[in-house]
Amino acid sequence: MPVPQNFSSPIRMSAKERALSQIQRWIIEGTLLPGEKLLDAELAESLAVSRTPIREAFQLLEVQGLVEMHPGKETKVTIIEKDDILKMYPTLAALHALAAEFTTALILPQHIEQLKQLNQQFAQAIEQGQPYQAMELDEQFHNLIVELSDNIYISSFSASLQIHIRRFKYVFLKQPITATMASVKEHAAIVEALEKRDSAGASAMMKQNLIRPMQELYAII
Repeated sequence: MPVPQNFSSPIRMSAKERALSQIQRWIIEGTLLPGEKLLDAELAESLAVSRTPIREAFQLLEVQGLVEMHPGKETKVTIIEKDDILKMYPTLAALHALAAEFTTALILPQHIEQLKQLNQQFAQAIEQGQPYQAMELDEQFHNLIVELSDNIYISSFSASLQIHIRRFKYVFLKQPITATMASVKEHAAIVEALEKRDSAGASAMMKQNLIRPMQELYAII
């Protein structure tokens, strides 16, 4: 199990939090491959912690669906399949559509400006050929709407799904799918609907903004 030695460790975290954060990142980025066996002793040595926080991290990663634990036998990184994308994206789309619906009644003018600025930065990243930056800004745009919905259940399930979607992109594509200006236009339409307090329009456009990339991504894999 090759583990990088030149990674930057998060600061001001407990040993368990540090182990969870780093192992999660390695799984998402594909450093630890699907199906790979995880050795707690090796990870403990690499992360300069005892085996206990590694095992505690494994338990949390299993809850997230990133590892499979077989007590007394082994712990492995979970396998992901192409068809998983057809389960993840529609679920995330439904959650974010609901978030947009709730946010319509709660959003303030300063939030509208924040969303417009994020979308402008998103468009610039696309134009400048920066796919990773574009992916980050796209997530920030969606996450702000989820946050504004003031629903902890949407936030929690959305965060979990986004971990798997990001992992899918890294493992299958080795980089994020290149965003298009269609996403920018859809973002603008979402903001316009939110500004008009059009909950149905915001919800429908949010769902479209996630289902369309799913179809494009599935077609190229």
